[in-house]
Amino acid sequence: MNLLLTGSTGFLGAHLVRRLAGESSVRLGLLVRPSSDRARLPHLPANAVMIPGDLENLAAAREAIVAFRPDAVVHCAWFGVGNKQRNDPLQIDRNLVPTLDLLKIAAAAGAKHFIGVGSQAEYGPANQRISENHSTNPTTLYGATKLASCILCERLSAELGLRFAWLRVFSTYGPMEDPGWLIPYLTQSLLRRERPSLTACEQLWDYVYGPDAADAIWDVTRTATATGVFNLGSGQAVPLRSIVEQIRDLVDCSLPLGIGEVPYRPDQVMHLEADVTRLCQATGWQPRTTLADGLSATVEYWRSRVA
Repeated sequence: MNLLLTGSTGFLGAHLVRRLAGESSVRLGLLVRPSSDRARLPHLPANAVMIPGDLENLAAAREAIVAFRPDAVVHCAWFGVGNKQRNDPLQIDRNLVPTLDLLKIAAAAGAKHFIGVGSQAEYGPANQRISENHSTNPTTLYGATKLASCILCERLSAELGLRFAWLRVFSTYGPMEDPGWLIPYLTQSLLRRERPSLTACEQLWDYVYGPDAADAIWDVTRTATATGVFNLGSGQAVPLRSIVEQIRDLVDCSLPLGIGEVPYRPDQVMHLEADVTRLCQATGWQPRTTLADGLSATVEYWRSRVA
């Protein structure tokens, strides 16, 4: 299989590249901006080629994409994932139209499968266990643009004759995560012997380990019968305070935690949990990494960097 991947320098994309590095039947084409930070992807696997290109100017990369002859496209790239950009109007300009352009070029190049990476933000603040049948009510431009991309790509894929699948990703964690997110922030603060400022940590939260999420994306990609929307999470919500305390204890159980020092946001979601039944039944995927093992590996990753 020739697999064209966007977002290979991001968290999920980099884990997917690592997952597929040993797959002799897979040839990877990585669409990467020349200016991208490649810290997560310092070396290309033997079965990968770099395709220089920018989603906002795909015409310049069209010839190289067509020459690669992708059988499938996995679209992980996205502008504005951070909280500060969730309502940036550029969500639309830099994500929606480029995603549709990518699909059209892929179809012209002969691709038969389009797998997009969406977000639980498409559902909005449901505060309950969520299945794919739950209503969608995004409250940010990020979530709305993800949802619009899902709807339009599904329709366009049907018109162009591609299998379409869309994974709505819940919270992820693990080595290589952006240092500004909660688990890396907490871990680095504790490793520096600092007191991390936190909310009351009463939330119930579904965290899926990055390599397990990459396995799920690959399982959907290689399962020709997997179509439509799939939730991607661990399938289990855990009290956030338990996660925070496990990380603290992995570093040093005597360190203080600033629990309750940060007020909840007005739109704070208190229960985020994915029903992953559909994904498991369609592909046979199951999360393999326990939370304890995943947190341990994550702490060790940051320990080597903070030191």
